[in-house]
Parts: sequence; C-alpha cells; structure tokens
Amino acid sequence: MGMKDQFQEKSEQWKQQAKQKAQEGREQAQRGRPGQGQGPDRERERERDGMRDEESERLQREERERLDHDYDM
Repeated sequence: MGMKDQFQEKSEQWKQQAKQKAQEGREQAQRGRPGQGQGPDRERERERDGMRDEESERLQREERERLDHDYDM
C-alpha cells in the first residue's frame, strides 16, 4: 500500500469518527432536551454539521493536492 493510499484511508477514518461524534452529540442533545427536535437550535446544529463536513472535505482535498504534487516531481 502506497503512502497516498494510507493517507486516504486515514482521512476516511477521521471523517467517519467525526461523523460518529457529531451523531453522538446530537443524540445527547436530544436526550437532554426532550420534545425539542426542531426550531432554531436544531437549524444551527445542521449548519455546524454542514460546516464540519465542508471543512473536512476541504482539508482532504488540500492534502490530496499536496500529495499529488509530491508524486508529480
């Protein structure tokens, strides 16, 4: 397995861990506030989750570009 493959695998693991932690956080928040699954707080949570996904995708893309550049040399 090459370094590029190792990096991609590790990146996927981190992404899955982040999703799991976000899901656990949402579940805990719902347990802590029964009856409140919607509303402004829920909308903010969705926005934060979207930002996290965008951020992780951006970081992955930058790392891939950097690795691709290293392999091109």
